[in-house]
Amino acid sequence: MTYKEKYKNWINSNFIDLKLKRELEKLVDEKEIEDRFYKDLEFGTGGLRGVMGAGTNRMNIHTIGKATQGLCDYLNSKYKKNISVTIAYDSRNMSIEFAKAAAETLCANDISVNLFEKLTPTPILSYAVRELKSKAGIVITASHNPKQYNGYKVYGDDGGQVTDEAASQITTCIGNIKDFSKVKTMEFNTAKENGLLNIIGENLYLSYIDKTKNLTIRKDMVKKYANNLKIIYTPIHGSGNLPVRRVLDELGYKNVFVVKEQEMPNGNFPTSPYPNPEDPNVFKLALNMASDINPDIIFGTDPDCDRIGVVVKCDDGKYKVLSGNQTGVLLGNYILKSLNENNQIPKNGVIIKTIVTTNLIESIAQKYNVEVLEVLTGFKYIGEKIKEFEQNNEKNFIFGFEESFGYLAGNFVRDKDAVIAATLICEMTLYYKNKGMSLYDALMNIYKEYGYYEESLVSIELKGKDGAEKISNALEYLRSSMKGSIGNNKITRKMDYKASIETDLINNTEKTIKLPKSNVLKFLLEDGSWFVVRPSGTEPKMKIYLSVKGNCLENSSKKMIVLKENVMSIVNNACLN
Repeated sequence: MTYKEKYKNWINSNFIDLKLKRELEKLVDEKEIEDRFYKDLEFGTGGLRGVMGAGTNRMNIHTIGKATQGLCDYLNSKYKKNISVTIAYDSRNMSIEFAKAAAETLCANDISVNLFEKLTPTPILSYAVRELKSKAGIVITASHNPKQYNGYKVYGDDGGQVTDEAASQITTCIGNIKDFSKVKTMEFNTAKENGLLNIIGENLYLSYIDKTKNLTIRKDMVKKYANNLKIIYTPIHGSGNLPVRRVLDELGYKNVFVVKEQEMPNGNFPTSPYPNPEDPNVFKLALNMASDINPDIIFGTDPDCDRIGVVVKCDDGKYKVLSGNQTGVLLGNYILKSLNENNQIPKNGVIIKTIVTTNLIESIAQKYNVEVLEVLTGFKYIGEKIKEFEQNNEKNFIFGFEESFGYLAGNFVRDKDAVIAATLICEMTLYYKNKGMSLYDALMNIYKEYGYYEESLVSIELKGKDGAEKISNALEYLRSSMKGSIGNNKITRKMDYKASIETDLINNTEKTIKLPKSNVLKFLLEDGSWFVVRPSGTEPKMKIYLSVKGNCLENSSKKMIVLKENVMSIVNNACLN
């Protein structure tokens, strides 16, 4: 069926919401119509994510309904009976409506629903799935995307995002639904009256808060000195405001100053069009407060409170937003150092990172005889490993992180968790403050001991059908052509995660990559630098990750400039082929 036929079907259908029909009737741009209907919004390994609006390639109650019906068919075939699903939602526009639409379809399929009574961070949904023994979880969020986006993330019974096999089976079930008349629905109040819909109250939330507080390593230090730490926090109009502040307050951190303009939930993100703590612009208001407060630490959480960005004061008095890699190595180093001093490093302890995350953590972990495992990009793969360890008892998870500002400690959540991360960041900052050091000082000490690593990320936005084809073609071009050098730097190894083959280009040998297949390429260079190219799983972008190691900050910075220029010249050329 062509996009025009799909468009006409929506206009003429008796099942399509009248408001969405009127939205379609106003469209005059043919390219816009094509983009809305040239494909169905794809259910990836994390679920759905896209721009809100009318159309098969948009987030709306119908695409939510179809995805949920597919999930119902999957769950009913797998578990047969006594199935429950837990649902949470963040502060985005339409999040409550989409959560209710999902609940109504689940209940109509005789699947009971546990729905949070208020907006809730993604990691608490992960926790709730495990605590309530649900067979699946759904969270309505588009994480850090701009306001026009929303999403639908699906979790398995372990509290982790569904990974490749389950996602593929759910996708098949969704694909079997050929029209919206097949999507079952039950009125919200009827579902409550029939006992199929349960509203989650305060008790579960409080148990999560208690478990998070208990992750504090130096409990005596925090109890004695927490009130000495000055903190500026911004929830960036999201769901982190209440849980982050509550945990910190109960631990004794009383000097927490919240950015008032960004305190309340608001799906339009009026002070931050791109509500991503990776973007330094989200901290402008916090930095305006800093001149009066002189905080020891500034941090902000994204709308669904699974990512956290940290701002520190440098030696020159200026503030700097740490990269996700920098915060990750600081936390990893602090956790290992603290556990080691308390003789608490577990036997067969493991830190998990993604393939695009800094290698610096490997050197730190080696000092403490702790293994570092690599997984594909996406915290779902870290969660999958924690589940594996739980089942086979071969390794003990200590800490996991990815360069995109996601961190996790403990074993009661199976996704990145900015509430947990905020708790540990405050403890870490307090520890160094008591030693007369800032977090920036601590980072410089790490570099002095292990080497000056620098990482960078470049995103190329390529929208629509043409953009998707350019990204695909560029990856294929790089896959077949990259065999020589980048500037004066020889390529020593190529990892093709789609083919599951690692090629040693010096010795002309190959070995199998034992990770799930993914359209990702990684190139290792003879001086220890590397870069990765992959399509974004959540946005119309191609992402290029780069890493270098130097003998000082200036040296690593220069090496990064050269590597980035050389790599981007090749990538830009690939986009034209």
